[in-house]
Amino acid sequence: MTAFNTQRDEFHMRAALRLAARGLGRVAPNPAVGCVVVQGGKVVGRGWTQDGGRPHAETMALDMAGAQAKGAIVYVTLEPCAHHGQTPPCAEALVKTGVGRVVVALRDPDERVNGGGIEILQKAGIEVVEGLLANEASELNAGFLTTRLHGRPLVTLKMATSLDGRIATTTGDSKWITGPAARRYGHMLRAENDAIMIGVGTALVDNPDLTCRIDGLEKHSPIRIVADSRLRLPLTSKLVAKAKEIPLWILTVPGNDKDRLQALEDLGVQVIEVTANASGLPDMTLGLETLSKRGITRILVEGGSHLLATLIKDELADRLMWFRAGRIIGGDGIPALESIGLERISEAPELHLIEERRLGDDLLESYFLRN
Repeated sequence: MTAFNTQRDEFHMRAALRLAARGLGRVAPNPAVGCVVVQGGKVVGRGWTQDGGRPHAETMALDMAGAQAKGAIVYVTLEPCAHHGQTPPCAEALVKTGVGRVVVALRDPDERVNGGGIEILQKAGIEVVEGLLANEASELNAGFLTTRLHGRPLVTLKMATSLDGRIATTTGDSKWITGPAARRYGHMLRAENDAIMIGVGTALVDNPDLTCRIDGLEKHSPIRIVADSRLRLPLTSKLVAKAKEIPLWILTVPGNDKDRLQALEDLGVQVIEVTANASGLPDMTLGLETLSKRGITRILVEGGSHLLATLIKDELADRLMWFRAGRIIGGDGIPALESIGLERISEAPELHLIEERRLGDDLLESYFLRN
């Protein structure tokens, strides 16, 4: 394979990555892909995976480029697909158009592709360069890659606490620990995920909407999911009230009252049963696998403390977004996490700091969890 023209190729691939990011939270179960077509040093086509997963980025960019795509350089953030689905393979579309060179950031691990798209291009005599900004492309599509490699969605935990790790006072008062800038950023995170999940305890205390309340992004509110082993979520809750407008799924265990289950379903709620764990709660490993099979690639978990602790203890969490306010609540406040059963410091989950960001008077710390 030919080496990169580093400055030029990186410039156009970064543009393709920015385009791909527009699809986060909107294209599942498909990956969010960006594509840029360059002819004679000029961008003649741009595209990204559209809402719902179609059309693909390459199709959109080639349509924009038209006849100028012949002999052009194409920058794409994920290997062009090689399988026939709702649309013909993008690799074949690139061949048919007669592009001259394709720069691919990342190979697609999907068993239907995984080098097949690159092979189609190369057999047609098209030069393919692979691996440019692969780390950036992997991070952008971490949700899609996690479903393909591990059979579950990418799980991001979100905590908003005081400096001493409390989410509320001893009376349960919690509004608002963090300021407007942090809360707005939290809503942006919702828009970038396919689903948002909480435990039923949080639902009972806060009666939340779990929607994206940012002007222009309201329609991109994710699927709401409540882990509720005994179907305690009130039929009059805000979550249930909007279930026919914004999807609400309840993750529960078998054996609940059939009339209660039917009442929820009549109101538009999808009830998903998974085997219980030793505590009688939904087995989250099975639960996440089930959600992945339903097309979820990225989940934002906002609480409560028991659900967050379970996901950490079971090594199912991938990211942690910790919003910390300049407040101290004290030992009688409600902690962000329940016990995870540690006896030694050496057993504590290892976190890798990715980024620190100021949001007004608050601090956001982003971590990888090393499972």
